Amino acid sequence: MRLCVCLVFLSFLLCASADILDGGRFAWDAMRGAWDMFRAYRDMREANYIGADKYFHARGNYDAARRGPGGAWAARVISDARENWQGGVSGRGAEDSRADQEANEWGRNGGDPNRYRPAGLPSKY
Repeated sequence: MRLCVCLVFLSFLLCASADILDGGRFAWDAMRGAWDMFRAYRDMREANYIGADKYFHARGNYDAARRGPGGAWAARVISDARENWQGGVSGRGAEDSRADQEANEWGRNGGDPNRYRPAGLPSKY
Protein backbone atom coordinates (compact mmCIF):
# COMPACT_ATOMS: atom_id res chain seq x y z
CA MET A 1 0.00 0.00 0.00
CA ARG A 2 2.81 2.43 0.87
CA LEU A 3 4.45 1.73 -2.47
CA CYS A 4 1.20 2.54 -4.25
CA VAL A 5 0.80 5.83 -2.33
CA CYS A 6 4.42 6.72 -3.03
CA LEU A 7 4.00 6.05 -6.77
CA VAL A 8 0.84 8.15 -6.93
CA PHE A 9 2.52 10.98 -5.02
CA LEU A 10 5.59 10.78 -7.25
CA SER A 11 3.46 10.88 -10.40
CA PHE A 12 1.60 13.98 -9.11
CA LEU A 13 4.91 15.62 -8.32
CA LEU A 14 6.33 14.87 -11.77
CA CYS A 15 3.21 16.16 -13.52
CA ALA A 16 3.19 19.36 -11.47
CA SER A 17 6.87 20.02 -12.15
CA ALA A 18 6.33 19.44 -15.88
CA ASP A 19 3.52 22.02 -15.88
CA ILE A 20 5.70 24.51 -14.02
CA LEU A 21 8.54 23.99 -16.48
CA ASP A 22 6.19 24.41 -19.45
CA GLY A 23 4.74 27.56 -17.89
CA GLY A 24 8.21 28.92 -17.26
CA ARG A 25 9.24 28.18 -20.84
CA PHE A 26 6.09 29.88 -22.15
CA ALA A 27 6.82 33.00 -20.06
CA TRP A 28 10.48 33.03 -21.15
CA ASP A 29 9.49 32.70 -24.81
CA ALA A 30 6.92 35.46 -24.36
CA MET A 31 9.54 37.81 -22.91
CA ARG A 32 11.96 37.04 -25.71
CA GLY A 33 9.17 37.45 -28.27
CA ALA A 34 8.28 40.84 -26.80
CA TRP A 35 11.96 41.80 -27.16
CA ASP A 36 11.86 40.71 -30.83
CA MET A 37 8.83 42.94 -31.35
CA PHE A 38 10.58 45.86 -29.67
CA ARG A 39 13.70 45.32 -31.77
CA ALA A 40 11.66 45.38 -35.00
CA TYR A 41 9.91 48.56 -33.83
CA ARG A 42 13.25 50.17 -32.93
CA ASP A 43 14.68 49.22 -36.33
CA MET A 44 11.62 50.62 -38.08
CA ARG A 45 12.01 53.94 -36.28
CA GLU A 46 15.75 54.01 -36.99
CA ALA A 47 15.34 53.14 -40.68
CA ASN A 48 12.63 55.76 -41.15
CA TYR A 49 12.12 54.35 -44.62
CA ILE A 50 8.93 55.06 -46.54
CA GLY A 51 6.98 51.89 -47.31
CA ALA A 52 8.88 49.66 -44.86
CA ASP A 53 6.20 49.58 -42.17
CA LYS A 54 4.67 46.26 -43.25
CA TYR A 55 8.11 44.62 -43.52
CA PHE A 56 8.94 45.47 -39.90
CA HIS A 57 5.51 44.28 -38.77
CA ALA A 58 6.04 40.94 -40.50
CA ARG A 59 9.63 40.65 -39.28
CA GLY A 60 8.80 41.33 -35.64
CA ASN A 61 5.98 38.80 -35.64
CA TYR A 62 8.08 36.23 -37.50
CA ASP A 63 10.99 36.52 -35.09
CA ALA A 64 8.74 36.40 -32.03
CA ALA A 65 6.71 33.42 -33.25
CA ARG A 66 9.88 31.44 -33.88
CA ARG A 67 10.44 31.52 -30.11
CA GLY A 68 7.52 29.15 -29.60
CA PRO A 69 3.95 29.44 -28.32
CA GLY A 70 4.90 32.14 -25.79
CA GLY A 71 6.55 34.26 -28.46
CA ALA A 72 3.60 33.87 -30.82
CA TRP A 73 1.26 34.86 -27.99
CA ALA A 74 3.32 37.97 -27.20
CA ALA A 75 3.42 38.93 -30.88
CA ARG A 76 -0.37 38.59 -31.18
CA VAL A 77 -1.06 40.58 -28.00
CA ILE A 78 1.36 43.37 -28.89
CA SER A 79 0.22 43.56 -32.52
CA ASP A 80 -3.47 43.60 -31.61
CA ALA A 81 -2.96 46.26 -28.95
CA ARG A 82 -0.98 48.47 -31.31
CA GLU A 83 -3.46 48.12 -34.15
CA ASN A 84 -6.45 48.73 -31.87
CA TRP A 85 -4.77 51.92 -30.68
CA GLN A 86 -3.71 52.93 -34.18
CA GLY A 87 -7.14 52.25 -35.71
CA GLY A 88 -9.07 54.01 -32.98
CA VAL A 89 -7.01 56.68 -31.29
CA SER A 90 -4.32 57.77 -33.70
CA GLY A 91 -6.66 58.34 -36.60
CA ARG A 92 -4.53 56.43 -39.13
CA GLY A 93 -7.54 54.51 -40.29
CA ALA A 94 -8.97 51.04 -40.46
CA GLU A 95 -7.51 50.26 -43.89
CA ASP A 96 -3.94 50.80 -42.73
CA SER A 97 -4.58 48.74 -39.60
CA ARG A 98 -6.05 45.94 -41.70
CA ALA A 99 -2.95 45.90 -43.93
CA ASP A 100 -0.68 45.92 -40.86
CA GLN A 101 -2.60 43.00 -39.35
CA GLU A 102 -2.22 41.06 -42.58
CA ALA A 103 1.56 41.55 -42.38
CA ASN A 104 1.49 40.64 -38.68
CA GLU A 105 -0.34 37.38 -39.34
CA TRP A 106 1.88 36.58 -42.31
CA GLY A 107 5.00 36.81 -40.17
CA ARG A 108 3.44 35.08 -37.17
CA ASN A 109 2.41 32.13 -39.36
CA GLY A 110 5.98 31.67 -40.61
CA GLY A 111 5.73 33.63 -43.84
CA ASP A 112 8.91 35.24 -45.15
CA PRO A 113 8.96 38.91 -44.03
CA ASN A 114 10.85 39.81 -47.21
CA ARG A 115 7.51 39.61 -49.01
CA TYR A 116 6.91 43.11 -47.63
CA ARG A 117 10.50 44.39 -47.94
CA PRO A 118 10.58 47.58 -50.03
CA ALA A 119 13.23 48.01 -52.69
CA GLY A 120 16.17 50.04 -51.45
CA LEU A 121 15.78 49.27 -47.72
CA PRO A 122 19.35 49.02 -46.37
CA SER A 123 20.57 45.44 -45.93
CA LYS A 124 21.25 46.23 -42.25
CA TYR A 125 17.56 45.53 -41.69
